[in-house]
Amino acid sequence: MITEALVLSAMIFVLGTFGVLVRRNAIIMFLCIELQLNAVNLAFIAFSRLMGIDGQVFVFFVMTVAAAEAAVGLAIIISVFRHYETVNVDNFKLLRW
Repeated sequence: MITEALVLSAMIFVLGTFGVLVRRNAIIMFLCIELQLNAVNLAFIAFSRLMGIDGQVFVFFVMTVAAAEAAVGLAIIISVFRHYETVNVDNFKLLRW
């Protein structure tokens, strides 16, 4: 049971990493990062079946950070969209030096 959950978690994490590296749309990249966080949560839950409740506590903290990241990340994406009228990360250089 745990190996299947960890394999699924790894596959989801790789899919999210592939999405971040390949896609140039900021919203899609943002969703792929959320997919990676959910894959880590799945791994924590799988490990909590063996190690105890500590994995579920970590999931709670990861979900809290993900919610804060979603609020701040979407605010930044909306701000950049209003300035450049695109969410393609190749078209704007606002966050570069």
